[in-house]
Amino acid sequence: MPSVTWVHSFLAQAQEVGALRALVATQVEFWGVSAVSDTAQLCVSELVANVITHVGEATPATLTLTLSASRLRIAVRDPDARALPTLVQAHGDDEGGRGMALVSALAARWGVDLPGDGKVTWCELAVATSVLGNAPSSAGRRARVARVLTAYNYELVLVGAQQSRLGMATTEVTVVQVISDLLHWLRAHGHDVDDILDRAQTRFEAERGAAGLPW
Repeated sequence: MPSVTWVHSFLAQAQEVGALRALVATQVEFWGVSAVSDTAQLCVSELVANVITHVGEATPATLTLTLSASRLRIAVRDPDARALPTLVQAHGDDEGGRGMALVSALAARWGVDLPGDGKVTWCELAVATSVLGNAPSSAGRRARVARVLTAYNYELVLVGAQQSRLGMATTEVTVVQVISDLLHWLRAHGHDVDDILDRAQTRFEAERGAAGLPW
């Protein structure tokens, strides 16, 4: 069964952890593995906290989630290959030192990779073998799109190759307007629209690949 991947770049800061947890919760729900949502969020919190503590506040980092047939892999990449996470025994009154021990207890396995330009600390959670079949179907996506376009006073008729050239052109103009409005809204709320477009393209390609669709 093919895997699907979601990637998000961020700055490792304490105030970002809540947002990262929310993103992870949304993504695992989208993939149909909400049963591991709480555990995944805890692991992300600890992996990011490890970067903040041992590499530095506001370190550029990347969070990658990869779902396969039986595993959800959570990976946090940072640029410092020297500050390697270790599993230590924390005592009862210690304020820190429990991060990787918690990850080790929650995950099926964890480790550190050194790709040459930093390090990747990762862990894997066991998931049900059929979860990739729970992602939204193409019919579900079409229904969501139809509801969005209805808000633009556009009557969407999905007739594939039989759609007229005029109908196709009208559809494209309306969809471009929807995307443009979404980008304006995102920028107004402080989001990086280029990053979001890249992530949308990555998701689109991953989902087509997972479904075995031609390009």
